[in-house]
Amino acid sequence: MTSLEAVSSYLPPTVPVARLREPLGLTDQQVRRFTRLYGLDRICQAPDQSETDLLLAAAGKLEALAGQEDRVRYVVRAKGLRTTAPYPLSPLQQVREALGLRRAKVFSVADHGCATGLLAIDVAGTLLAGDDDPRALALVLAGDKTFTPFSQWVEDVSIMGEGVTAVLVGADGARDRVLGYDARIHGREDGVIDLGPEGKREATRIYQDAMAEVVDGALRAAGLGVADLDLVLPHNVNRVSWTVAADRLGIDKDRIFLENIARTGHCFCADPFINYQSARELGMLRPGDRYLMTSAGLGQSFAAMVLEH
Repeated sequence: MTSLEAVSSYLPPTVPVARLREPLGLTDQQVRRFTRLYGLDRICQAPDQSETDLLLAAAGKLEALAGQEDRVRYVVRAKGLRTTAPYPLSPLQQVREALGLRRAKVFSVADHGCATGLLAIDVAGTLLAGDDDPRALALVLAGDKTFTPFSQWVEDVSIMGEGVTAVLVGADGARDRVLGYDARIHGREDGVIDLGPEGKREATRIYQDAMAEVVDGALRAAGLGVADLDLVLPHNVNRVSWTVAADRLGIDKDRIFLENIARTGHCFCADPFINYQSARELGMLRPGDRYLMTSAGLGQSFAAMVLEH
């Protein structure tokens, strides 16, 4: 059974939303909406650090990796965006070499938007289940550099942060085992993900039902119900969407971890793992607790994963 052997994150210094008004071209009304209504306060930004720097900072804090480099068979880059570095740079190859992961195959998964992080865990678990070595590991690297203006914010939805995570995945660990996973894409046939006026209306119309669909799917795969969940670790889009989702899903708002929305901004597909680490540091996860990770991304991608701590 796929397990999270260890999780680490790197959160760059933050800047207040108000300071991003001019760089992002925000109006005063948009600043008020992001801060007062959506709950954003500070956004992780690393203008002097490359994508390689960010990923190495997260992986470098992964103590469980030290001395186990030769057990890592796969390095999986979970990308919320297709392009995160200028050609011909390959941050993933640079990270592999810097960490000394000589035996690892490297590749990226994308096109699920910010739901790609959970997809990468599922892909890693599938590969490890078929590996000849039961001790084999995979390293999943999640989170993106806001490389282009398009990637810096989603109008009237959220502001993107540059926090990243490193997740060491095993095939059959004793802790943080994956009990169920579900993912769906409700995208356009032409693959366009940019949200024009019509796309925004459609995204708003289907969002809550689509999220409920994958949550229900993951719970069914795990053989559990909503009442069995001790904690929800969501993507940090904004506070409003989760206030509505709590009522739609029948989940007590006190069981949804929302503290990092104000502290980091929406860090692409790294959010659930950043929230996992924060929850552990705060003592919110006890052995045997069942918890839910969720994500949604541009292109109408949705994913949910149920795990047992």
